[in-house]
Amino acid sequence: MFLLLPFDSLIVNLLGISLTVLFTLLLVFIIVPAIFGVSFGIRKLYMKTLLKIFAWATLRMERGAKEKNHQLYKPYTNGIIAKDPTSLEEEIKEIRRSGSSKALDNTPEFELSDIFYFCRKGMETIMDDEVTKRFSAEELESWNLLSRTNYNFQYISLRLTVLWGLGVLIRYCFLLPLRIALAFTGISLLVVGTTVVGYLPNGRFKEFMSKHVHLMCYRICVRALTAIITYHDRENRPRNGGICVANHTSPIDVIILASDGYYAMVGQVHGGLMGVIQRAMVKACPHVWFERSEVKDRHLVAKRLTEHVQDKSKLPILIFPEGTCINNTSVMMFKKGSFEIGATVYPVAIKYDPQFGDAFWNSSKYGMVTYLLRMMTSWAIVCSVWYLPPMTREGDEDAVQFANRVKSAIARQGGLVDLLWDGGLKREKVKDTFKEEQQKLYSKMIVGNHEDRSRS
Repeated sequence: MFLLLPFDSLIVNLLGISLTVLFTLLLVFIIVPAIFGVSFGIRKLYMKTLLKIFAWATLRMERGAKEKNHQLYKPYTNGIIAKDPTSLEEEIKEIRRSGSSKALDNTPEFELSDIFYFCRKGMETIMDDEVTKRFSAEELESWNLLSRTNYNFQYISLRLTVLWGLGVLIRYCFLLPLRIALAFTGISLLVVGTTVVGYLPNGRFKEFMSKHVHLMCYRICVRALTAIITYHDRENRPRNGGICVANHTSPIDVIILASDGYYAMVGQVHGGLMGVIQRAMVKACPHVWFERSEVKDRHLVAKRLTEHVQDKSKLPILIFPEGTCINNTSVMMFKKGSFEIGATVYPVAIKYDPQFGDAFWNSSKYGMVTYLLRMMTSWAIVCSVWYLPPMTREGDEDAVQFANRVKSAIARQGGLVDLLWDGGLKREKVKDTFKEEQQKLYSKMIVGNHEDRSRS
C-alpha cells in the first residue's frame, strides 16, 4: 500500500474540496435552473458589466489615439456603392443619350457605348460583391477585447493591453473549462436521458419525459456558451404538424431554438459522436434522419416530410432553408423543398450581437472543433429570436414565391438584408442561367427596338 505524505494528503483534500464545490455550484446555479427553465440573472449582469468595460475601452482608445495623433480606425474599404434601382434598358438608354445627339428612335441595334454598361456593372460587382462578403465575419464598430477582432483598431494602450491579458486568463483559464464541463454534462445527459426514455411505452408520459429531457439538455448546452437569448412573441411558437423555418448563421441555431421549444430535427445520418447522439435522440422523439444515399433524392425527402407534417400529433419540423451559414447580415435564397409540401410555416428570425462574440461559422475557413473552441472562448453569445405569425401558401403562389415571401418577412423582422442569391455560391461557381438571364434581357431590348422600327 502507498502511504500519502502530509503534504500530498493536503493536496488531495484540497482537490476533493474544490471538485465538490465546483459540482455543487454547477448543480445549484446551472443544472437545476436548466431543469425548471429559470434564470438567476447572472448572465444578464455579466453582459451589462461587459458593455461597461467595452464602452470604457473604446473611450480610452479614442482619447489615446487623439492625444498621439494616431489613426484609430482603418478606412472601411468594403463600403456599399450607391446604386439606383433602374433596369438594364433604362441605364443603357441613359448612356446612349449622354453619348449621342441622335434621337433614341434612330439608334442602331447595337452601339459600342453599350459595352460601358457591362464594364461598369462588372467593376461594381467586384468592388461591392453582395455574395462573397456574406461569408466573412461581420465588422464591429468598437473593439470587444478579443484579439481575433482587433484588425480594425490600430491603437492599443498599455492599460488596454493589461485588460486584454486579464480577459485572456478569464476566458481560457476559467470560462473555457467551465463551458467544456457544461457541454460534456449536457451532451451526456442528452444521450443517457433519451436512451432511457426510448424504452418507455408510447404514450403521454413518454412524450412528457422526452420533451423535458430535450429541453433540460439543450438549456445546459446554451449555458455552456454563456448564451443570453431574448425571445419575442412566444405566442407564435411553432405547433405540431407545422414547419419551423429560420435564417441560418451557425450550428448553434439548433440549440438556441430547441432550448425554448420541442422540435423534430431533419438531417443526414452521421457517424462518430454525432451518430451516437442521433441514434439516442430518435429513440425518444420522431426525428427525421436520412441516409447519405437518400439526401439527394428530392422526392423521397419530400415524401418523408409530408408524411410527418400530415400527422398533427407529431412535432413541428425545424428546417434552415438557406442550406448554409450566412454571417447574420442578410438572408439568402430559401430552397423551395420545404415550401412545396403544403404545411403551415412558422417563420423565425434570429439575430446575433457580434459585440460579445461572432456566432457565424465560416465552414470553409474553420473546422467544427476550431469553431466550437472560438465560441467557448468568446465572452458570450447574445441573440434575439422573433417568432413570426404562421404563414400558409396562397392559392396563386408557387413554392418559390411562397419561400420568397417567408424570407422577406424574416429579413424584415431581423433587420437583415433580403438577397435573392443562392447561398450555394459559397462553394460553387455562378450558374450559367444567371449569365444567360442578362444576355436575354439585352437581346430582348435590341430585338424589341428592331421590331418597333419595322412596324413604323
